[in-house]
Amino acid sequence: MLTANRRQLLGGAGLSALAAAIPGGAYARPAAGKPDLFIGTGGHGHTYPGAVLPFGMVQIGPDTDNSRWDSCSGYHKGDSSIMGFSHTHLSGTGIGDMLDVLVVPARGPLKLQPGSLEQPETGYRQHYADEVAEPGYYRVQLANGVAAELTATERTGLHRYRFPAGPGHILIDFAHRTIDSWDKGVVIDQASLALEEDGTLTGSRSVHRWAKGRRIHFALKLSRKPDRVAFFGDGDAAAPAGARSVAGNQLKVALFFDEAGGAPILIKTGISAVDVAGAKGALAAEAPGWPFDTARRAARARWAKQLGCVRAEGGTPAQRTILASALYHCFLSPTLFTDHDGRYVGMDRAVHQAPADSPAFSTYSTWDTYRAFHPLLTLIQPERATMFARDLIRQTQQSPYGPPVWQLQGVETGTMIGWHSVVILAEAHAKGVKADYAAAWPNIRRRAFDRAFADTDASLGRGYYYDLGYVPADKIWESVSRTQEYAYDDWAMAALADAAGASDDAAALRRRSGNYRNVLDPTIGFARPRFADGSWWQDYDPIQLGHAPDKYRDYTETNGWQATVLNQHDIYGLIAHFGGDAAFERKLDALFTAPSTLPRNAPPDISGLLGQYAHGNEPDQHAAYLYAYAGAPWKTQAMVRRLLTEMYKDDPDGVIGNDDCGQTSAWFVLSALGFYPVDPVSAVYVLGSPLFDRVEVDVAPGRTLRVVARGNAADRPYVQSVQWNGRPWSRNWIAHADLVKGGTLTFEMGATPSRFGAAKEDRPPSFGRIPI
Repeated sequence: MLTANRRQLLGGAGLSALAAAIPGGAYARPAAGKPDLFIGTGGHGHTYPGAVLPFGMVQIGPDTDNSRWDSCSGYHKGDSSIMGFSHTHLSGTGIGDMLDVLVVPARGPLKLQPGSLEQPETGYRQHYADEVAEPGYYRVQLANGVAAELTATERTGLHRYRFPAGPGHILIDFAHRTIDSWDKGVVIDQASLALEEDGTLTGSRSVHRWAKGRRIHFALKLSRKPDRVAFFGDGDAAAPAGARSVAGNQLKVALFFDEAGGAPILIKTGISAVDVAGAKGALAAEAPGWPFDTARRAARARWAKQLGCVRAEGGTPAQRTILASALYHCFLSPTLFTDHDGRYVGMDRAVHQAPADSPAFSTYSTWDTYRAFHPLLTLIQPERATMFARDLIRQTQQSPYGPPVWQLQGVETGTMIGWHSVVILAEAHAKGVKADYAAAWPNIRRRAFDRAFADTDASLGRGYYYDLGYVPADKIWESVSRTQEYAYDDWAMAALADAAGASDDAAALRRRSGNYRNVLDPTIGFARPRFADGSWWQDYDPIQLGHAPDKYRDYTETNGWQATVLNQHDIYGLIAHFGGDAAFERKLDALFTAPSTLPRNAPPDISGLLGQYAHGNEPDQHAAYLYAYAGAPWKTQAMVRRLLTEMYKDDPDGVIGNDDCGQTSAWFVLSALGFYPVDPVSAVYVLGSPLFDRVEVDVAPGRTLRVVARGNAADRPYVQSVQWNGRPWSRNWIAHADLVKGGTLTFEMGATPSRFGAAKEDRPPSFGRIPI
C-alpha cells in the first residue's frame, strides 16, 4: 500500500432512471464463485473494472476521475460520472499514472474539457447506469444515450459504441492523464497526433508523472469514416481547417459523424512503448478486421482457463466470490511490455529484442508483491513465474540501478525502500525456477557492496548501513524500516550469491542480514529510531511515525508497533532478542489487542487495523503466522481465520487497503488454502487455517494439489491434526517442493485449540534452522 513515498507522489425517462442509480451507477453482480470486478473499486482498494487479458499490455476501461488519491486507478465506484475510456490502468496502486488515450463518445456541442465530478454537465463527463464487468469485457449505458462496450486482446483495446439517431462525435483526449498536486513542471511533452491516408489515427507522447519519461504510442482505426476531423493543440487551440496533424504537449482530436446512429461505431487501438510501428503491428497481428465479438469470446475463454486453476467447495457464497475476485486481481500485473515483434524498451531506455519464451513486463511493485503474490505464482502459475524471473534478471542487467525496486513502463521509479526484486529472484531460485541467476549477480553485488553505485530514494543510507550496521534516524528518513528491509535483502542476496558461486559474498551477506537487530531495542521491546552516535530516540511512542514526523518519518508506511514484527528471515533470532517464546507471544498478543489509534499525520496506507496490526498494508501481513514460531500455532489459526472473514468483503469496498498489484488479494488466496510463505526465500509455507472445505489447485500439467478441511465451519478454525497423502504430518509447515508434486493435504478442524505443531521440532524453519 503506498507509503509516504507513494502518497507524496500522487496525491428524459432514461435520465430519471439513471439518476436513481447515482452515485456510482448500478451494476450486475456475478453468480457466487465468479469474480466480481467491482470488488476493490470502492474504499481505498484502487482497482478498476475494465477489460484486460491476464497480464495484458492493454487495460481498457472507464475513467471516473484522475485527480485524487482514491482514483489512482482512474476509477472509483463512488463517483457518479464517467469521463471516457482509456487504454491503460494500474490495479491497486497508491500512486496514479497511465490512463493513456482517452476515448470519449459524445453527442451535442463539442466540449474539450471533462468538467468536474460535482458538475459533470460543464464538460464531457456523463452520468451512467447499468454497468456490467466480467473478465475481458465491460459495458455501460451513458446518459447521453450511447451504449459503450469494451474488450481487449493483449496489445489492443476494442470499443463498440451504439449511438442514438442523429449527429455524434468521438473525442480522443490525448492530454488526459493522472493529475496530482505534487506534479511539477511539464508532465506531458513531445506529443503528436496524425491522421494517415488510410484513416489510421496515430499518436505519441512522453509522460513525466510517476514513471518519468515513459513513452506511449498508439494506432487507432474506426469502422466508419468520420465526416469531419478537427485537431486541437496546446490550450485547446484549434488547428487550421483541413489539418491532418498537430504537435505540442496537450493534444486532442474530434471525429464528427453527421449520423452516428445505425450500425455501431467500432474502434480498435493498438499501443506500444517502442514506436507507432509497434502499435500498428499490434493491430495487424491481434485485431484484423473488426473482431469485437470474437475477441470477447477469446477473452472469456482465456480467463476461464486462467481462473480455473483453483477450484473451491464450501465456505459461503460470498467467500467463493471473494476467492475468484482475488485470483482475478492476481492475474492483472505485471503487465506485458513487449511488442508483437518482441521489441521492448529496457531499463537503460534502449530498445531490445526479447526471446519468444521470455517477454518483457512492466509494473513490478516489488515492495508489495514479493510477500505473497510472487509465491502464489510459483505455485499456481510456474511458467509465469519463470517469465518474470528471467525478465527481472534482464532488468537487473540493464538498469543503471541494478535490481529493480518499482519498475513502471521501463522506468525505475525508486518508490518505496529496498530492492526486493532480489527476494523474488532468490525465491524463484530456491523453488527450482530455471533462469540465469549468475547473469544478474554483478549488478546485484554492486548494490550489495559498492558505495559508489547509483542510488534512488529506495536505497539511500547504504554507507551508514555498512559502517554502523543500521541507518541512523538523524541522517536518512525512514531509517528504521530501511535497516530492517536492507537486512532482508541481504538475506535474499546471500542466496543469489550462492547461486553465482560467490560463497564469500554469501557468508558476508548472511552475517549482515542480522543488522535488523540494531534498530530493535530489547529494553523496551520495540523497533526504535536510533541516531548516528548510537543513542536511541528517547521520547518514544510506538504509535508515532518517528522522532521528527513533521520533517520526515522513521518508518515506511508503519509505526513502531508494526515495524517491530517486520522481520521475516530470522524469526528465532527475533524471538531470542525479545526474551523467548512467552515474551514474544505476549508481544504478538499486544499487537493485535492494542488500541487502534494512529497519529493525525499517519498515511492512509496504514489501514485495516486490528489492534495495531494493519492488514491494509504489507509490512506486517505475515504477523499472524509468527505465533507458530513461538509455539502457539492455534493463535495463528484463530487470527488468520478472523482476518480472512473480517478484512475481505464481496463489495466494492471489499479490499481493506490498496490491493497493490494483487498482493492483498494473494494473501487471501494463500491463507484461504491454509498456508502462507512468511519467508519466501526459504521456500516453505507455514500452516494456518483453511477457509474452504475442499480446494483443488493445478500446480503443474497433470499435477493437482488438494486441500481438504474436515469438520470445517465458521466456529471451527482450529487445526487438530494434519495428513499429507494419507500419512500423519506433525510439522506445522510444508515445503514448496512437496506441494508442487501434487497430493492431498488434509486438515482435521475443531472448535477448540490443539497442540498440533507446537513442539519445537515441528515449528517452521527460519534462517535455516528450527529452535532445537
